[in-house]
Amino acid sequence: MGSARRDRQDRLDSDAEASRSRRFCHVRARQIYPVLHSALLRQEQSDDSLYYRQSETMAGSKPQRRVLLLCGDYMEDYEVMVPFQALLAYGVSVDAVCPGKKAGDACRTAVHQIGAHQTYSESRGHNFTLNATFAEIEFSAYDGLVIPGGRAPEYLAMDQSVVDLVSKFSHAGKPIASICHGQLILAAANVVKGRKCTAFPPVGPVLIAAGAHWVEPENMSLCITDGNLVTGVAYTGHPEFIQSFVKALGGSITGSEKRILFLCGDYMEDYEVTVPFQSLQALGCHVDAVCPKKKSGDTCPTAIHDFEGDQTYSEKPGHDFTLTADFEGLDASSYDALVIPGGRAPEYLALDGKVIALVKDFMEAKKPVASICHGQQILSAAGVLKGKKCTAYPAVKLNVVLAGATWLEPDPIERCFTDGNLVTGAAWPGHPEFISQLMALLGIKVTF
Repeated sequence: MGSARRDRQDRLDSDAEASRSRRFCHVRARQIYPVLHSALLRQEQSDDSLYYRQSETMAGSKPQRRVLLLCGDYMEDYEVMVPFQALLAYGVSVDAVCPGKKAGDACRTAVHQIGAHQTYSESRGHNFTLNATFAEIEFSAYDGLVIPGGRAPEYLAMDQSVVDLVSKFSHAGKPIASICHGQLILAAANVVKGRKCTAFPPVGPVLIAAGAHWVEPENMSLCITDGNLVTGVAYTGHPEFIQSFVKALGGSITGSEKRILFLCGDYMEDYEVTVPFQSLQALGCHVDAVCPKKKSGDTCPTAIHDFEGDQTYSEKPGHDFTLTADFEGLDASSYDALVIPGGRAPEYLALDGKVIALVKDFMEAKKPVASICHGQQILSAAGVLKGKKCTAYPAVKLNVVLAGATWLEPDPIERCFTDGNLVTGAAWPGHPEFISQLMALLGIKVTF
């Protein structure tokens, strides 16, 4: 390798390392990308840097608000990642911290679901990587606080440093958004007395004892706002929960009168369907999810894909995802954009003629299409990538290149690209860029 090439590589490595220290996704990139990089050749395309600058402009603008995310082991998987990546996509800086842990450490998460039993079930979720150190946070630097639910709040409520921190946010009148079991921490911090709030139902007696005006949830999507305090029952209420928090931070949303369709299938990746789905709902968009041979109200099982030291991703069972519309009789012309999650579903969806026809309809109409990870297997099968520049999960590079597209290397793994009406991403760590670039195509803005 010549000296000029080495200098260029040194600059790229330096830039990548600096950005990794700033954002959670770059922490994940250090874990994921080295495993993949050895199997791929970097393309030296002169226009590649242009696409990188475009993605940085959309997702990397100067943050207008800064928020703290209070984490702990076995917090609920959705209840930490959905608000985390949604807020990042909206241009909010988010620091995720956990007592006794530092930036780069991971918290285990839990998948909680209500089923046929008398209480929720639990299984292992994704590993969530922290991007800041609890012992180093400066309260005055933050505009708001988010507290996920799950089992973590049970022990965090016993931690005096956590209780003191929450009290400071409350006494300063800064927005606090807490969901599910997170309200146990609010009760321990004595900040709910005289305040209207809700929570997962078993938390009700604790809130009542702490002097709160308890609002009994009629459904799991209920959210209540009382001044600077936003409380929610469970992750099904994320759209209102996140939107209410954005408004409490002084944010306003424009251009959200859009209808967006999600193309789903069994064992799509858990985050890759729910994070963008609920993030777009929180903006006020009408979002529908369909799956071939299934109807509104049916569910699709999802898969949790994570990197845990093996040569490829591991898989665990994810949440069941509920569809909102029928696939049969679908009027594609009534939607403004299409989103294709990754995971294992695209392998078989790419063989479905009706799926292929649907994708072609959106591409031929030049409507925004956003596809992530293995979703590009469907785009390749549909023959709509010829002449396009795009990325995907690196193992899907063969599909993309054989389909006639110009491959854009996802280095680091969260890089996303826009080419005309097409947004592509490599994996769920890239959701903030993926969602923000789709927002840009749709003309949706969040301002503070």
